[in-house]
Amino acid sequence: MRPRQFDLIAFDWDGTLFDSTALIARSIQRAVADVGGTPPTTEAASYVIGLGLTQALAHAAPDVSPRKYAKLGQRYRHHYMAHQHDLSLFEGVLPLLAELKERQHWLTVATGKSRRGLNDVLRTVELAGVFDGSRTADETAGKPHPLMLHQLMSEFGVPPERTLMIGDTTHDLQMALNAGCASVGVSYGAHEPEAFHELKPRHVAHSVRELHDWLVTHA
Repeated sequence: MRPRQFDLIAFDWDGTLFDSTALIARSIQRAVADVGGTPPTTEAASYVIGLGLTQALAHAAPDVSPRKYAKLGQRYRHHYMAHQHDLSLFEGVLPLLAELKERQHWLTVATGKSRRGLNDVLRTVELAGVFDGSRTADETAGKPHPLMLHQLMSEFGVPPERTLMIGDTTHDLQMALNAGCASVGVSYGAHEPEAFHELKPRHVAHSVRELHDWLVTHA
């Protein structure tokens, strides 16, 4: 089956495909405390998920001096990596990706993670060969700047009207809007879905099953 509407589908990673939101928020809180800052609330720590690491930590820790950002990043990575192997893909993600591949969509990742961090999680047997391309915040502009989507569209020769961005944050949906692409939000990640509607997603899915059903019918 050929794609009905979208040739290229770009997925955010954390909170969209990967069940990591709680760990990221907790790691941000602990890292800020480690360098003497006021730990952000869980809501504030979750809000910055999807941004590049330095941008996210600076926003979450406004009382931490920029001179401490390097140490802040180190402490975040320490706390995250201590538990990253406890994490997994959301249930239903692998069958969803397999079905989209069979329909000949190009599948990509557009994430606020670093290249090293993304490569670490993609080096698993179950994900081998699933994704056709990816962009990370440390090798292009961070969200909501549209550069990573522009680069993916250019790589595959796909125009904005044939590109779909799927994510769990307003940063993802704003990036899609900035790039001229359609978007779908998921409500089970970092941001509350009430903030999505002004960013005009085609749909807001409340589970991976619902996301699967919408994509099979409309993508």
